[in-house]
Amino acid sequence: MQNMQKYDTINVDIKITTGGILHFMENKRKTIFLVDDDMTNLTIGKKALAGTYNVFTLISGQVMLDMLEDIKPDLILLDVNMPEMDGYEVIKKVKANEQTAKIPVIFLTALNDENMEIKGLSLGAIDYITKPFSAPLLLKRLEVHLLVEAQKRELVSQKRELLFFNNSLEQLVEEKTEAVVVLKNAILSTMAELAEYRDEITGWHIVRTQRYIKALLDAMRRSGVYSAEVSMLDEDLVVQSCQLHDVGKISVKDSILSKPGRLTDEEFESIKEHTIFGEKIILRLKEKAIDSDFLEYARIFAVSHHEKWDGSGYPAGLAGEEIPLLGRMMAICDVYDALVESRPYKPPFSHEKSRGIILEGRGKHFDPLLVDLFDSINGEFERISVEIKG
Repeated sequence: MQNMQKYDTINVDIKITTGGILHFMENKRKTIFLVDDDMTNLTIGKKALAGTYNVFTLISGQVMLDMLEDIKPDLILLDVNMPEMDGYEVIKKVKANEQTAKIPVIFLTALNDENMEIKGLSLGAIDYITKPFSAPLLLKRLEVHLLVEAQKRELVSQKRELLFFNNSLEQLVEEKTEAVVVLKNAILSTMAELAEYRDEITGWHIVRTQRYIKALLDAMRRSGVYSAEVSMLDEDLVVQSCQLHDVGKISVKDSILSKPGRLTDEEFESIKEHTIFGEKIILRLKEKAIDSDFLEYARIFAVSHHEKWDGSGYPAGLAGEEIPLLGRMMAICDVYDALVESRPYKPPFSHEKSRGIILEGRGKHFDPLLVDLFDSINGEFERISVEIKG
C-alpha cells in the first residue's frame, strides 16, 4: 500500500494479498487509530494502549483518511494541531462520509482552551484528552467510551429487533382479527339466513336490506337529517348488524311463516312475538361477547323495526322519536323489500307501486323525514332491488 511507510502497528495481525490489498485479521480486541504528527506522542500512546487494543499509529490526518478506506476502527484518537490538515478538518471529512460517520472520535490537545473544546464537540467529537496524558487515565477513558459505544450499538440492534417484532406482531394481530371478523360475519349471516329461509324468503333479502340501510344512512350523512344521532353511529357495524333484524323468526311455526292466505288474529300475535324473541337471542349473545357494540345495534333492529310512527306498531307501541332511529330506518327498508319481492301471501309489486305505499305511510307508519329522504334516493333503492336477486 502506498502509505504503508507512514504508519506503525503494534499487536495487529495484517496480511497483504497478491493484489496488494490490506486485510485486517479479525480478532476480538478493539482497534484504535492514534493520529498525531509528533512521534514522541505516538510512541507514548502506543505503549499505553498496545497491551489492551490493536493500535494503528498514523502520522497525519490524510494518512488516516487513506487507512479508513480499508479498515474501520472502533475509535479514533485525533490530535487537533497538525500541519497541512488539522484535526477539525479531519473530523469534518470523517463525519461527512456515511461509512465512517459513526466512528467515535476523541481529540488530543496540549492546549486547555474551552472554545477549542466546544468547537470540537460541535463537530462530532465525543471527548477531549489533554496531552501529556496519563496511561491509566487514557486507558480508563477509552474503556468507558468504548463501553458506551457498544451499548449504543446494542440499543440500536435491540430497537431494530423490537421494531421487527412489533411489525410482525401487528401483522399477526391484523390477520387474526380479520379471521375473527370473517368468522363472526359468517356466523351472523348464517343465523340470519336460517330465520329467513324458514318463511321462504331468500338470503338475498338480508343483502338487499343491508344495502338499503347503507344507502339511507349515507343520504342522512349528506343531508344532515338526524345528524347528531348519525354522527354517533359506526356505519360498518350498523350495516353488519342489521342482518339480524328478523332472527327471532326461528321461534315462529313454519305453518304460519309460509301461510299463503290471511293470518288469523292468533297467528298474527304469534308473528309479532318474533321481535321479542329476536331481542332475547341477541341479549344472550351479548352476555358472552367482549365487543358487543354491533350486537346492541342488532338488538335495536330486531325489537323495533315493526314499531310505527303513529304508535300502532309492535311490540311496545312506541310512537314518533320514541322509536330508535335504527328501527325507523329498518321499517322503511324492510317494508320496501317485502313490497317489491314476492311473498307467500302476495306477488311482487312494481317499484312505483311500492314507492307509493311508502309515501302513503308518511307520518303514519313511517318517520316523515326518513320517507322524504327515501323518496329523494328511491332510484337507488330500485337499482338495488333489481341488481340483487336470488
